[in-house]
Amino acid sequence: MTQVHHFTYGIFNPIAAYLLAFLGSFFGLLCTARARNARTRGRRNRWLGIAAFSIGGGAIWLMHFAAMLGFDVPASPVRFDGPMTLISLVVAVIAVGLGLMIVGHGRRSFPKVLAAGLLTGGGVLAMHYTGMEGMHVAGAMRYNLSLVVASAIIAVVASTVAHWFAISVRGWARVSIAAGIMAVAVCGMHYTGMAAMSVHLDPRMIEQVHGIRPLTMIVPITVITAATILGVALSALQAMTEEEFTDGAGTPKRGVHAENANPWSLKQASLAPTTRRPSPRPVPMRSTSQN
Repeated sequence: MTQVHHFTYGIFNPIAAYLLAFLGSFFGLLCTARARNARTRGRRNRWLGIAAFSIGGGAIWLMHFAAMLGFDVPASPVRFDGPMTLISLVVAVIAVGLGLMIVGHGRRSFPKVLAAGLLTGGGVLAMHYTGMEGMHVAGAMRYNLSLVVASAIIAVVASTVAHWFAISVRGWARVSIAAGIMAVAVCGMHYTGMAAMSVHLDPRMIEQVHGIRPLTMIVPITVITAATILGVALSALQAMTEEEFTDGAGTPKRGVHAENANPWSLKQASLAPTTRRPSPRPVPMRSTSQN
């Protein structure tokens, strides 16, 4: 078993990972709050989809790979497989989305929250270990079963608490506190899973390690982070704009920006009753006499 480093750049990586987890959780909880107030199923699903992308893609996936930038094996190169990394992103978003769909419709109940927590927790675990499978080193990676089980428990508990927050928390202050707790849980699950891993070096495989360099991952992580924040913001703004000019059920509001409910048409004009005006009375003409 060879030596591994989880904090190559010091405190920078855990701070960056926590901030990404906090922002993703914060935006996701705000979107689920909007989903609870939506009056139609389509709009509720739209807000829940934005929340799934924010939490799954931002709070979980981006946090994972921001933390992974600090992982290093001094005796071996570390590379990342691009397709497997993208698969882990899809897994995270789908898992969170399915959990939010379970708790986002119908009445709130503990069995629904627990089922969503189990589903999402399993998805978070799948994302984490799929991402680890996409990491290549000159050797074999092995895992301590006890710590893997501990990371699974943290993932399920964190996901259950996250879904409970999603359907219960209102207000900026409470959402901020809930997002902070969620970020701690997500980071705790990640570093517990990383502590479970050990690398057994094989010098013959050093030349066979191929993939994306860890520092090169900064570029796609930065781009995806910016795209996630911008996409969530624009989607939320568009949805809020639509709701502003409708009553929440798709019916335009009556107001200065709404169109007339009964627009004038030629057919209506032809069917409208007409009243005849009295014709003006003729004015008699004066006759002039000649002298």
